[in-house]
Amino acid sequence: MTWGWVGTRGTWDTPEADASMRAMAAHGVTWTALAYAAEQATPFSTEIPFESEPTVTDAEIVRAIGAAHDLGLKVCLKPVVNVADGTWRAHIGFFDQDVPGEPTWSQWFASYHRFIVHAARIAEAEGCEMLCIGCEMVRADGQEAHWRRLIAEVRAVYRGPITYNCDKYQEDRVTWWDAVDIMSSSGYYPIDEWETQLDRIERAVASTGMPFFFMEAGCPSREGSPARPNDWSLVGAPSGDEQLRYYRAMFDAVRARTWVRGLMLWDWPARLYPLADAAENDDYCPYGKPAGDHLTAQYTAWAKESA
Repeated sequence: MTWGWVGTRGTWDTPEADASMRAMAAHGVTWTALAYAAEQATPFSTEIPFESEPTVTDAEIVRAIGAAHDLGLKVCLKPVVNVADGTWRAHIGFFDQDVPGEPTWSQWFASYHRFIVHAARIAEAEGCEMLCIGCEMVRADGQEAHWRRLIAEVRAVYRGPITYNCDKYQEDRVTWWDAVDIMSSSGYYPIDEWETQLDRIERAVASTGMPFFFMEAGCPSREGSPARPNDWSLVGAPSGDEQLRYYRAMFDAVRARTWVRGLMLWDWPARLYPLADAAENDDYCPYGKPAGDHLTAQYTAWAKESA
């Protein structure tokens, strides 16, 4: 389960955050992705000021890693870049080749290197079991040479396994999977597309011989969301039954594919809503909803099977 998004400064070092993580662990979760964002101003900006607000501080990150480990959870540290003007990070992009006088991929990756390598040092120092070096960077995915250089720098400071979280439908498009240790993607597939998309992803995974899991997967608890699980802004009434319907289809589909190593569900906030408000909450978190009971049963069964 992903915890703590978006990693707003001041939200990870509170009693509420501690209670939230304990509640998450009680659902049978064995891994957590501690996900936080640094913001660049626009999709064409080349500076990522990760030391500044609103990003959580290093002390908050270290504290959250320790709290997760104390609960027996394995940790994937997941630093992510967002765009302050609301543009989705997949659209961050520049000319394919650097042009004097224009913002360039080289400038952007220099700043991104500082951000990710800094996170890698924290992951190494705190014993994180995995590091995710990027999330849904669709336009940046084509910059293979830049990614390979970044991964080499990360490996110089972090000894654990590395993954990259490509976006949905991109699993067979990334050309540098061999540079990381584990393939992962965002599995926000419409409820009636799981089998078709898993067939496609299976071919991509088989071609690399690498382990694979869904670094993100889930569905809001609102009407209409099973058909558009990636659309967090979709208008619809709260519906725990709709979220449960999606969870059942998703778990059934992936459990039948032994090459899918797991699901890192999206998501669990650092400031959890009151249990009494769960029925009216229409976001991704399954706390207090029918899907929460279902995932606990599924995770518990998986743990027994793998014991």
